[in-house]
Amino acid sequence: MSHLDGNVLAGAAADLFAFDATAASGRCAACADVATLAQAMVYGGTMGFVVRCRNCDAVLVVIVERPGRTYLDMRGLTWMQVAGPAARPAG
Repeated sequence: MSHLDGNVLAGAAADLFAFDATAASGRCAACADVATLAQAMVYGGTMGFVVRCRNCDAVLVVIVERPGRTYLDMRGLTWMQVAGPAARPAG
C-alpha cells in the first residue's frame, strides 16, 4: 500500500483543531524524531487515516471518521507544538 504525505490531513484536521495541524511539530514516542505532521507518512481510506513516523514507521496518530463522529488517537506522539503568532494581551 502506498502512502501520502501529511498534507492530506488538512481537511480532517481542520475539523478537529483551530490551527493548521499539518504545520504543527511533534515528537515520535518510538524514536524521538521531531517533524511537522506534513512530513509524516499517511495511509488512508474511507474510514480515516493512519499517520506514521517518517523515520521509524511507528504509528503517530489515528483518525477514524464515522457519520457524525471523529475519533482521534495521538498516543504515538510524546508532544505536539503549534506554531503561531505570539500571544496578545487581552484588552
